[in-house]
Amino acid sequence: MKEMKKTRRKALTATLLFCGSLLSFGQQSNEQFSIATLNVDGLPQKVLVVKINADGPGDTGSARIGKYLAKKGYDLVMMQEDFNYHGVLSVWLEDNYKMDEWSGQVGVDGQKIDLLHLQNHRFSCDGLMTCWKNDLQVTPAARTPWTQSFGKFSHANDEMVTKGFRRYDVTLRGGERIVVYNMHMDATLDEDEAEGKGDKDRDARMAQWAQLKEDVLQQLDSRPIIIAGDMNSLYGRDNVKREFIDAINESGRGTVADVWVELQKGGVYPSEKKTEATAGDETLDKILYINPVMGTKIQPIAITTDREDYLFDGKPLGDHWPVAATFQFARSDKQPTGIEELNSEATESQYYNLNGIRIDQPQNGGIYIEQQGKNEKGKKVRK
Repeated sequence: MKEMKKTRRKALTATLLFCGSLLSFGQQSNEQFSIATLNVDGLPQKVLVVKINADGPGDTGSARIGKYLAKKGYDLVMMQEDFNYHGVLSVWLEDNYKMDEWSGQVGVDGQKIDLLHLQNHRFSCDGLMTCWKNDLQVTPAARTPWTQSFGKFSHANDEMVTKGFRRYDVTLRGGERIVVYNMHMDATLDEDEAEGKGDKDRDARMAQWAQLKEDVLQQLDSRPIIIAGDMNSLYGRDNVKREFIDAINESGRGTVADVWVELQKGGVYPSEKKTEATAGDETLDKILYINPVMGTKIQPIAITTDREDYLFDGKPLGDHWPVAATFQFARSDKQPTGIEELNSEATESQYYNLNGIRIDQPQNGGIYIEQQGKNEKGKKVRK
């Protein structure tokens, strides 16, 4: 009798969860949201005797960048190199935005530095800062340094700071959920490229793309993913399409696209070898998006590289143009319609959601199934 009651409870749970999931799939979302990425060039002019950023915006220019962002009002703002001028920039955003934790400045204040072995020193700050509108729910999920980089007192000084990526779980106004990455990769100087000395920079960057790919594949579920940042990558110079975009597409779990390539280049990725100085309208700052094969889908409807409003006295506020994109949600034509579309690797007594993803406990709609036998391919709802 106890076993019968237990079975009935499970059947009732499965029925309620199944119906709840069908209702969820039937809802349509027209929500739009905007995201911008920009390198705010916040390095100090020099650290000790090492010149870092002699022509950077400094306090005055950083304040203007803050005013610019406040006026634009993007839903999500991904900044890189938010180091020594964080205070004068962020004060303009405090009323309408919440912010991630600032990682600190590049400088000697409060730092223990072995002056005899400067080659071993690295500042712990990553320069990444993400801001989001007050009515969004954002949870910082990870701050991860790159495992490989190159260049301490040369090659753009990448090893002076702790570059990497940050990942966020985002719930938008309509309840839709996405995952967002903010990142900054190793740079290549044009003079190093011209002299044939860019190989180690490219190797470091491609190792970073590989590290990012592994993290993305670990997180890829039923939520769309957006990757934005200063990637210091040009498609004709770095094998990003083959090693990252094509690799994830070929995994069969999601589809990746560059918003700029999709909306402004007809989906054709640049292939001609170029340097930053000759890249034309391609920028080092990019916005990629990944749609899971089974789950919610997003689509870009606009992208802008702002070469007009970001000017002051005829000069850009920083050394990178802001890139901004607008997305909207779109339901997939193919949604799960029954048990036959669930994952095939089931063990006895598992819970699955209707995207075919195994879950520990039923949540937000799911179904209870059991494997019938080693020689049977089908699975059934427990009745």
